[in-house]
Amino acid sequence: MRVTFVRILAITASWLLIASVQISAATYQVGPTRTYKTLQAVTDLLGPGDIVEVDGNAAYPGGVTFENAGTASQPITIRGIRVNGARPVISGGTNTVAFVSPWPYNSGADHYVFEGFDLTGGSSRCLYHQADDLTVRDVVVHDCPAHGILGADGGSGSMLIEFSEVYNCGNGTGQHQIYMATNEINHPGSVFRMQFCYLHDGNGGNNVKSRAERNEIYYNWIEGAYYHELELIGPDPAGDVPADLKREDSDVVGNVLIKRRSTFVTRVGGDGTGETKGRYRFVNNTIIADSSSVFRLFDGIQSIEMHNNVFYRPSGTINMIRDVEVEWTDGEQIAGSNNWVKTGTINMPTQWTGTIMGGDPGFADAPNDDYRPAAGSPLLNNGNGAPTGPPGFPFPNALFPPGFHPPATPGVSGAPVPRPAAGQIDIGAYEAGSAPMTPNAPKSLRARKH
Repeated sequence: MRVTFVRILAITASWLLIASVQISAATYQVGPTRTYKTLQAVTDLLGPGDIVEVDGNAAYPGGVTFENAGTASQPITIRGIRVNGARPVISGGTNTVAFVSPWPYNSGADHYVFEGFDLTGGSSRCLYHQADDLTVRDVVVHDCPAHGILGADGGSGSMLIEFSEVYNCGNGTGQHQIYMATNEINHPGSVFRMQFCYLHDGNGGNNVKSRAERNEIYYNWIEGAYYHELELIGPDPAGDVPADLKREDSDVVGNVLIKRRSTFVTRVGGDGTGETKGRYRFVNNTIIADSSSVFRLFDGIQSIEMHNNVFYRPSGTINMIRDVEVEWTDGEQIAGSNNWVKTGTINMPTQWTGTIMGGDPGFADAPNDDYRPAAGSPLLNNGNGAPTGPPGFPFPNALFPPGFHPPATPGVSGAPVPRPAAGQIDIGAYEAGSAPMTPNAPKSLRARKH
């Protein structure tokens, strides 16, 4: 009886502890008619499990800084609530919204979910990431004169951006729509994942530039960068991470990448300031190129592989790889299989196998950006169902098969669109039988304002 009684006391104590933790979480409401009128009024009040609900169809001042931490099991949620269909707008400030970890980065705004907002006008950054385990969901970032979203060299860990839209950000070649980094000392093993997002109409820089330890770029629609659509490179040696502390890898799967001006589609390895000596993997992407090369290999790279991709240019020749600046760590290590490539493409890797060449990939409606394979397309059932990297250089934790399509409604949160599995996998970002997509509207509609 005594043992049973002790167990009952232990169970009761555990339940009371859990209940007290749950009860301690609070919900704060922010809005023009609420007790709290601005986000600044609640930032110092927040603790694990707390929720902040911000009324939409209203504008709020930027310069919002979060420093208090949540936990992995009880993140702090900052949620915009649509009113009459409109998100809350946060505008202005040096950093419109910032999640920071002060030096020496031992604690800060870790474990947050930030969702349902419209950010604009931050003079330096509209969203600043200097913490760990930040999820940004269903957020529109636009008209930021410098960086749209920036991750710090010091103090930054993992970040997920999903179902979000970024446009009209960046400046020159050094300020970008998204510029990400992770700190391999404070947060080793961190991942930058971007999925189901819509990036377009950059004013400068790259659409995505990342110095993260691992990049996972899945199921996005990325177009219209001033410079590269993707630039995946190593930590800045002038920052907090010494060179060669880690190997930085990037997995790029199931995206649409469109180059609308004469610059490179991607640059991988380095940019002259920090190199990865890493492994790169491009699988089941649909890539619309221009006159510059698709893959700009630069500085230290260990390996690169490309499988089941479509490489198309409506007119003119495609230049597949520029490798004059690359420095291979273990000799040239390239693999590839079952890519569809436009006839006449130059500088194709000799290591590729199963390449299909032709003049027309058989898209449903390429002039209106509908890149699904039509009936009779050579993309149908011609992908490689088991792609592998160069011998001896497997990609770690590679995503395959792709489970989804790029966003059905760019910039709007919702359920992802599953990629059906029927027979041999199709080449490109879309499997036959997918539903019509709203991004195939005319460009004037896709580049809409919010």
